[in-house]
Amino acid sequence: MAARKQFLNLPDPDPELVRLLEEARGRLVSEDDLREQRISFAFGNALGTDEITKDSVRDASEHIRLRA
Repeated sequence: MAARKQFLNLPDPDPELVRLLEEARGRLVSEDDLREQRISFAFGNALGTDEITKDSVRDASEHIRLRA
C-alpha cells in the first residue's frame, strides 16, 4: 500500500508534552475534577446564550437530578 503524504516527515513530538502526558497517565481523577469537567462541558455547549454563566451551570448541577 502506498505511503500517505500526510504521515511522511512528521516532526518529533515535543518532549515537554510527552512528559506531561506520561505524568497524567497515572493520575487518578477525583470526583471534584469530574464534576468540574461536566460543568465545563455543559457551559461550552450553552455558549451564545447570555443568560447562562459557568456559575449558573454550577448552581443548576447542584439542584437538578436525573431519574434513573
